[in-house]
Amino acid sequence: MRVVVQRVTRAELRVVEANAERVRAGFGPGVVAFVGVAAGDTEADAQWTGGKLASLRIFEDPEGKMNLGLPEVDGSGVLVVPNFTVAGSVQKGRRPDFTGAMNPPEAERLFNLVVECVRNGLAGTGVRVETGVFGAHMHVHLTNDGPVTMVLESPG
Repeated sequence: MRVVVQRVTRAELRVVEANAERVRAGFGPGVVAFVGVAAGDTEADAQWTGGKLASLRIFEDPEGKMNLGLPEVDGSGVLVVPNFTVAGSVQKGRRPDFTGAMNPPEAERLFNLVVECVRNGLAGTGVRVETGVFGAHMHVHLTNDGPVTMVLESPG
């Protein structure tokens, strides 16, 4: 499982339906996580990924070190976005290859498990957990803070 994580000052996700946009989520500050589920990923990968997202310490403390997690940042949220292109490859040719992405029904199940693990890991902290819509066309508006962008890859 591969996830592109961005620390943000604000984020908003809109779902595009019938040539119109509908706001589904929005907050600031926090984290936006674009989740790509690859063929061969397992429940253990989803659990590891969700746990890692909930526990990342990528916010600066008073000394300027990345020591704070989402629960220590007032009003924070995390937006977990399904994004099969993150599981793609551009190693060969000029067009992306998505054959490494998992088939949608199983990928959606594992994506939902990631979200469940993030929610469980942040339960009772006041951190908002928002999601994109699996298989939908979405517009994500965000302001990257830092910029801080990291790539997580599950060990499995």
